[in-house]
Amino acid sequence: MNEHDSERLAGLLVAEGMEPATGLDDADLVVFNTCCIRENADNKLYGNLGHLKTLRQRRPDLQIAVGGCLAQKDRDLVREKAPHVDVVFGTHNLARAPELLRRAAAEGPIVEVLDAPDLVDHAPALSAVREVPYAAWVTIQTGCDNSCAFCIVPAVRGPEVSRPVDEIVAEVRALVRRGVVEVTLLGQNVNSYGRDLTKRRPLFAQLLREVGAVDGLRRIRFTSPHPKDLRPETVAAMAEVGPVCEQLHLPLQSGSDRVLAAMRRGYTAERYLARLAAARAAVEDLAVTTDIIVGFPGETDADFADTLAIAAEAEFDSAYTFVFSPRPGTRAAAMEDAFVDPDVVADRFERLRAVVERAALRRNEARVGGVEEVLVEGPSRRDPARLTGRTRQGKLVHFASPGQVRGPAPGAFCRVAITGAAPHHLVGDLLEVSAAPAHRRRIPVTAA
Repeated sequence: MNEHDSERLAGLLVAEGMEPATGLDDADLVVFNTCCIRENADNKLYGNLGHLKTLRQRRPDLQIAVGGCLAQKDRDLVREKAPHVDVVFGTHNLARAPELLRRAAAEGPIVEVLDAPDLVDHAPALSAVREVPYAAWVTIQTGCDNSCAFCIVPAVRGPEVSRPVDEIVAEVRALVRRGVVEVTLLGQNVNSYGRDLTKRRPLFAQLLREVGAVDGLRRIRFTSPHPKDLRPETVAAMAEVGPVCEQLHLPLQSGSDRVLAAMRRGYTAERYLARLAAARAAVEDLAVTTDIIVGFPGETDADFADTLAIAAEAEFDSAYTFVFSPRPGTRAAAMEDAFVDPDVVADRFERLRAVVERAALRRNEARVGGVEEVLVEGPSRRDPARLTGRTRQGKLVHFASPGQVRGPAPGAFCRVAITGAAPHHLVGDLLEVSAAPAHRRRIPVTAA
């Protein structure tokens, strides 16, 4: 979501007549769009602002702005720690950043952080400066109504606000007209999308079907869903709507029921596994990724053993594993007496990583000998002689392009024969550039 906000912000600045700088020495403006989910982001921001102080002294006309979640959280503290910052804006007024910068140039430093959005304005999304022309983020919802003990997002993003279905579909159509073939629908909890619009059941399954009907759109991804809100109608839409990719990010966080209750996650390990099994039964060749926190306050050896057991049973395609980071104002941050010894956490983290990578390697090795539809991203960073792309399941593929000096361009769809596997990527050979979408077999859905 922060990446998409950065793209939108860049689009706003380009619309003001600015151009991307090649580096700090070339810049008239430096903008930090921040995240505050983990503490290291705070340290990174203030370290970078400290380094800019000398540059600002040499170039008094250089403008520095700080926006995003950390700015929403810290507000005036940003300028207290870094008085050379010109503008501080939060998560609710990104669209006002250019105006605030103009005012700061004339009037002096400005801190404007709103407690709630004055309006929901996603218009800059279509003029966002995207990294690639063929893929785009599309925000469907902002904020979060959950109360997970470890998470600061509701405090900095506010309550859930959903965009109307027709507005989202219109944006996707416009993006497709501009050459986009893949969209990722963004929300803090996409599974509850639309509940604030209808005051009852969520509309996410309906949204998947309507976006999936947009002519010319080849792939739909979404993030992030919450396991407690994963409904049968959403799984049915995933199975039945052709462009929806066979990929599901389903955050586990812990395999211990005791820890899950302390986290206020709203499900048990058994319920999580049941929903996971229902999704895999319904969606053919589904790849599942997850988030797991190690060292939540009070986590015992037995709790962690439960997490290892669930991770092994679930056999995730990959997992984002994190060491618990206390965030100010959250319930978990107040559980200081129960913090786990850092050496114990480090040992658990490595043990979990080994379990996750074993499963990831097994699942990738099972794809060797098959043929994948790959959306080309460009040359591999490690080996420019090879190309890189992603399958419908979101798996990274490095592949050779025999007989072609440059190979297919970024944004092209290819059929790639998979010849090798590692925990985090696949290896293959280009068979052909593909024009038609890959055929997908439908599997009936049963309610869980």
